[in-house]
Amino acid sequence: MKEKNAYILGTDAQELHRLGVQHQIWAEEAQRGWQLANFRAGQTLLDLGSGPGFCTKEMAYLAGEEGRVIGVDKSEAYIEHLKHISKLYHLNITPLLADFNEMHLEPNSLDGMYCRWAMAWLPNPKEILKKVFDALKPGGRMVIHEYYDWSTHQTEPEMPGLKKAIEAALRSFKDSPAEIDIGRELPTTLSNMGMKINNLRLMSKLATPDNVTWQWPKTFYHSYFPRVKDMGLLTEEDVQLALQEVGMLENTPGATLCCPIMIEVIAEK
Repeated sequence: MKEKNAYILGTDAQELHRLGVQHQIWAEEAQRGWQLANFRAGQTLLDLGSGPGFCTKEMAYLAGEEGRVIGVDKSEAYIEHLKHISKLYHLNITPLLADFNEMHLEPNSLDGMYCRWAMAWLPNPKEILKKVFDALKPGGRMVIHEYYDWSTHQTEPEMPGLKKAIEAALRSFKDSPAEIDIGRELPTTLSNMGMKINNLRLMSKLATPDNVTWQWPKTFYHSYFPRVKDMGLLTEEDVQLALQEVGMLENTPGATLCCPIMIEVIAEK
């Protein structure tokens, strides 16, 4: 059963698996960002848009017994999953079921915040970031990982059916009230709040059929293309052709897939 008002890609078992694959591929980048921001033991950290808690769990180990991590998500299923993780691994995690618009954060209570692929789905990212800014202590830091240019999502060789489906997925994002490429706006947005930009880094992933990165876009295609069909942007035949061409690519020597370019923004209050 699909959860109401959930994440754009869903919260079912298929999506939980996809998020696990995704985290495996991007975990090293997240950890590097936390290291650059000096997230450490004893701190209170916020995982904004925690999902089922892959990053929350790792951040809780960083915060240690004297610190804690607040995981905020609007999915009841994911928050229940996060509660289970917290109990199972004896971690100091505070799961918070809330839409970002309704979440309450105490002023000057946070040492740091991490956010990955949450701003891209919000119609009002500046308002949400201001709420986090007000909750940060002086010297507190944000580490944000978001898309910089989703249109860099391409394959070589080009497969016409897959290209059409990828373009339809991008169109579905562009038709929404949010900005998929929000990452490029963040340095200006945060600077205008009075934050110091400590680090900017573009992050790219090149997938080949024989590396694990390939599973990131592949699982996305299987999860999201049917949803794009339901939006009326693809036909069932389009979806089947695109997925068939993914299989063809996997058997093409030298095939490559450029994943959407990401940006890391680390800012300090």
